[in-house]
Amino acid sequence: MFYRPQDGHGLPHNPLNAIVAPRPIGWVSTRGRRGDNLAPYSFFNLTAYVPPQVMFASTSAKEDRRGTKDSVAQIAESRVFCVNIADGAMRDQVNASSAALPAGKSEFEAAGIESAPCETIDCLRVAHAAASLECRATRILRLAGEANYMVLGVVTGIHLREDCVIDGRFDLRATGWLSRLGYKDYATTTETFEMERP
Repeated sequence: MFYRPQDGHGLPHNPLNAIVAPRPIGWVSTRGRRGDNLAPYSFFNLTAYVPPQVMFASTSAKEDRRGTKDSVAQIAESRVFCVNIADGAMRDQVNASSAALPAGKSEFEAAGIESAPCETIDCLRVAHAAASLECRATRILRLAGEANYMVLGVVTGIHLREDCVIDGRFDLRATGWLSRLGYKDYATTTETFEMERP
């Protein structure tokens, strides 16, 4: 099968986000003039080591946010955000925080997710996340298409949950790394293997 994206695929569901999988989930918390926000993004990744940098992309809009979503709008205001990393045990909380709530209504409160203050930025983080990356935004890029934005940031502080540091390594094999597979499919990775580079 071959298709050009502009011509459509003819399948019941778009296969694109199932092709590029698994994808890590950046559980992004922000603070803006209207309050605190928390939302998961599967277009997310680490982009550099020194200084550490991350990106996430937002690909839809809300009526109360003029062509974008709460996360991007609030980062444009504050220039900070926190990327929380959930393990498999937090999957229901991650899913609950994806609800399209009105701007200014906190997903932390609506989904019963405990928060904690960040150390290097004025923003909340998920208190029991496996890890949290405090970030200062460096760029918000408008991408091709309607309501598509990429946010890039430098990591200014890192929180690691104590039980996720095993023998000196960050390790989620006990509860699994949570990832998006496309459609309504998700996965937790608990089995890993090592390979030496040639």
